[in-house]
Amino acid sequence: MEKTHVRISDKIKDPSSLRLELQGLKKDNKKIVFTNGCFDILHLGHVRYLEAAKAEGDILVVGVNSDHSVRCIKGPGRPILPQDQRTHVLAALASVDFVTIFDEPDPLNLIESLRPDVLVKGADWDENEIVGRDIVEADGGRVVRIPLVKGVSTTGIVKRILNVYKIT
Repeated sequence: MEKTHVRISDKIKDPSSLRLELQGLKKDNKKIVFTNGCFDILHLGHVRYLEAAKAEGDILVVGVNSDHSVRCIKGPGRPILPQDQRTHVLAALASVDFVTIFDEPDPLNLIESLRPDVLVKGADWDENEIVGRDIVEADGGRVVRIPLVKGVSTTGIVKRILNVYKIT
């Protein structure tokens, strides 16, 4: 059996190209799963979350907040890693089929454009606050909330690093 090799860079798409690619996959009856986030310092919680998201369908698309978007949400000290590095690391994961960057504070425009079948967020999100829920459900899709790995977060990792090096 011949293995097909997908280059990591081929998994990173601009939103317009991704929309066209997903339209073709939907015609082939592939179920599209979408999730989003900053994914600043990739950790075990992210990996398990993305594996669980992938299990909800055939194609997992990850929307990544741009550097500008992260700064607006989390403040001037973030992101720790620039968007090109964050997208490349995410695209290297076997569970992730496509990665795209969005510049707005939330992925509403991206969800409207991509029209995923399944929208995934962490269980820390209240179902009524999940951006794009109404769009996905109106199209007959569903929203899935995935439990987080306890004790693992980017903020916690950064705090531990600062504590180890006695940085305030």
